[in-house]
Amino acid sequence: MDVLVVNAGSTSLKLHLVRGGTAEPVDGFVAADAVGHRIVHGGRRFTEAVVVDDAVEAAIEELSALAPLHNPPALEALRRARAALPGVPHVAVFDTAFHRTLPPAASTYAVPARWRDEWDVRRYGFHGINVQWVASQVRVPRLLVAHLGGGSSVTAVLDGRSVDTTMGFSPLEGVPMSTRSGSVDPAALVYLLRGRLTLEELSEQLEHESGLAALSDGGSGDVREASPLALDVYVHRVAGAVAAMAAACGGIDALAFSGGIGEHAEDVRERIVQRVRFLGDFRVEVVPAREELVIAAETRRLLT
Repeated sequence: MDVLVVNAGSTSLKLHLVRGGTAEPVDGFVAADAVGHRIVHGGRRFTEAVVVDDAVEAAIEELSALAPLHNPPALEALRRARAALPGVPHVAVFDTAFHRTLPPAASTYAVPARWRDEWDVRRYGFHGINVQWVASQVRVPRLLVAHLGGGSSVTAVLDGRSVDTTMGFSPLEGVPMSTRSGSVDPAALVYLLRGRLTLEELSEQLEHESGLAALSDGGSGDVREASPLALDVYVHRVAGAVAAMAAACGGIDALAFSGGIGEHAEDVRERIVQRVRFLGDFRVEVVPAREELVIAAETRRLLT
């Protein structure tokens, strides 16, 4: 089954035609037997891949409130692809689905019951598609996956299952990222909302004007242009996250880096590894992200 994979990020659209185990970049919605779509947030409803119909599309639109930076462009690409290729099945594959195995201790916020039960405020986790790929390539019982790129997260994978991760209710939680803040004391946000920033200003600045960009003179968020302070903060927080994820796994057999920074910024990798060597003897791996292969495999599994 030839699968056209549609991966719409917050600022890019990547298309691959996957034949067998080979993926080729393509321009446009080329003919295929099926189309697989990466969707960042599946909420509580979507814990595995699903064939897209109008009801599923509407549900993904409702979930855009939980991932306003990611779900809307994915939804737009989904609609364009369904219009261009109406005669083949379309499958949505969710970044949150791999984290459906998070135990309650890792997925639950200590907030009022109404938040949790009525408003679905919980930790979902993200980057799951690529974490699933990395886990298939580095087969050890206690694996930590550092997906470091424009968005960054660290995930604990125990016996192939996600048991903890740094991103939570949204892809904004966790370690600092290119332009995203990562975790900030909620009291600081309440303080800023009391007459200093509007809700819209706060959201924009946390998503687009924070992270490495906020701590560097250039403000681009590119790790290659990051200031010494930005790199120090980034390494400090990622190393701390690795240690926390090791605790969730009961130790560490391998630390795998993926994503743009994880794959290419050797100096950043080395600084992180040196900070966590106290955890013991473990392998260090670099695994290029291949989300398109996982999306194609999930699409085939669902349709055959």
